[in-house]
Amino acid sequence: MVGNFGMVDITAARFVVFGAAAALALGSRPAGVRWPRVRQGVAALGLSVLGFTGYYLLLAFSIAAAGTAVPSLIIGTIPVWMMLLGRPAGLRMQALLPGLLLTAAGIALMVAGAWPGESAGGIHFTWGLGLALLAMASWTAFGLLNAAWLQRHPDVHAADWANWLGIATGLGALLLWLAAGSDIGTLRAQPDVALFTVIALAGGIGSTWLATVLWNVASQRLSASLCGQLIVSETLFALLYSFLWDGRWPRAGEMAAALLFVLGILASIRAHR
Repeated sequence: MVGNFGMVDITAARFVVFGAAAALALGSRPAGVRWPRVRQGVAALGLSVLGFTGYYLLLAFSIAAAGTAVPSLIIGTIPVWMMLLGRPAGLRMQALLPGLLLTAAGIALMVAGAWPGESAGGIHFTWGLGLALLAMASWTAFGLLNAAWLQRHPDVHAADWANWLGIATGLGALLLWLAAGSDIGTLRAQPDVALFTVIALAGGIGSTWLATVLWNVASQRLSASLCGQLIVSETLFALLYSFLWDGRWPRAGEMAAALLFVLGILASIRAHR
């Protein structure tokens, strides 16, 4: 949809909007602006790279190299990793094995079906696969560390923390754009600059600022392992979008892989309960 713009431009635009929305929300608090302390600000800067700019940039380049379906499934394993790494002490590993095996089988089936035959294409696909794995690790670390931080600081409101994260992310995105993005003249000369602006506003406000506020509320009320299961909806919608964008129904192998993936997540949730 915004093919004339580079990945850095798309990433920076979305998160600069996120930062602006967070700054406006922080400044409009009836009780006045609450700024973070130095250690809180440093934590927000670090987590903003793991969960926003760094993660999104890795994922964008991964999709460009390997398509949408396989990176979506790899990202979709985040709930499982969060369950494994953030599970309560009383949850046994044996109870998680059925879900883990189903999820692994689904990913393997999808990767096998999507792997290109040509050697050059295979190298390109492998690069995209590696970037998707890095993106998965980045967001998993963010989810665990963010939940742990919120649990340790119950005095910080979830909306305030989302706004601090947003401002930190916006500053980082601005620096990213200044270092590696297109200049203003180049951006304005693109034929689809209006669509680019609409997508940046929708992504920065809706799927980033509002989503972060809601995610932080959930992270304060649920354990990291259970909260992580909520990401399964993102994976399912990413797969649906992938097939709609390609204008086709999923093939039998893709349908089976997605089914195995969903069954694996459901089994993991059941084990957690």
